[in-house]
Amino acid sequence: MKKRIVVVDGMGGGIGAQIIERLKPSLGPGVEVLALGANSGATERMMKAGADRGASGENAVRVSVGSGMLIIGPIGILIPNGMLGEITPAMAEAVMAAPCERILVPVAQDHFALAGLEPRPLGYYIDTAVGIAKSRIDAIE
Repeated sequence: MKKRIVVVDGMGGGIGAQIIERLKPSLGPGVEVLALGANSGATERMMKAGADRGASGENAVRVSVGSGMLIIGPIGILIPNGMLGEITPAMAEAVMAAPCERILVPVAQDHFALAGLEPRPLGYYIDTAVGIAKSRIDAIE
């Protein structure tokens, strides 16, 4: 499988953009970052953050989410109708069915709680997710 990291986000793409900004400088030249946005605004923001390629919408997520060795994004990408309805059931199902590891950023949502998770700034969780992704990439080199 090609060395590709898939970053999935919705809404304004802010979490995905932060992930890409922090991850991209630490990757070797042979690792591609693919930005998949639930909407074009999210994809555009992730592209500006340094993604190599990007696509938007339900079909793009369904078709491309399994093309990488890792999927990174906010936990809402797993929840049908999550992120204020931007993550369709088909998108959430595709993320869960993808044959790769998922690294999720625990972002608070109104309709669920993450028990046992110590409250920390979002940047801490993004840095932790980026560190996990980097260690996975380094392990296969």
